[in-house]
Parts: sequence; C-alpha cells; structure tokens
Amino acid sequence: MFKKSKKKKGFIIDLEKLNSLNSEGCPACGQKFSLGETAVVACGAWEGGSKVIHENEAVYDPKTDGFVERRCHEARRGRI
Repeated sequence: MFKKSKKKKGFIIDLEKLNSLNSEGCPACGQKFSLGETAVVACGAWEGGSKVIHENEAVYDPKTDGFVERRCHEARRGRI
C-alpha cells in the first residue's frame, strides 16, 4: 500500500487562503498567516475538528497519518 509523505500534506499560503484564514488567525499560536508560509491541517484541543495551523506548530503523527497541534500532542504524551 502506498503512503503519502508528510511533505505532501502541507501547503503554501497563497492570497486566496490568506484572505480566508486571517479573519481568525492560527488557532495554535494566535498569530496571523503570511504569504508564502507553510501550513498544515491539524487536529487540536479546539472545538470543531481539524483546522489550518502553521507547520511549525504541528507534529506529524505516523499512527494517525496526520498532524496534531504541538501542545495537544505533548499533552497526549503526558509532558504537560
């Protein structure tokens, strides 16, 4: 079975995404997105399912084959 690499799951913020995402900003760090930044869709401790966050605020989880917010991942592992 073919597995996609985690690099293919990230994307670059373009103008269209910037306009739609910056009304709320990044749910993980609270900062706004900038053109050309790399973002991923990740699950976290917020309500409403997966959301787009900065890539550096996410950890790739090979068990779920997806990204998890860094603080949420550390809490699951008992580090917080």
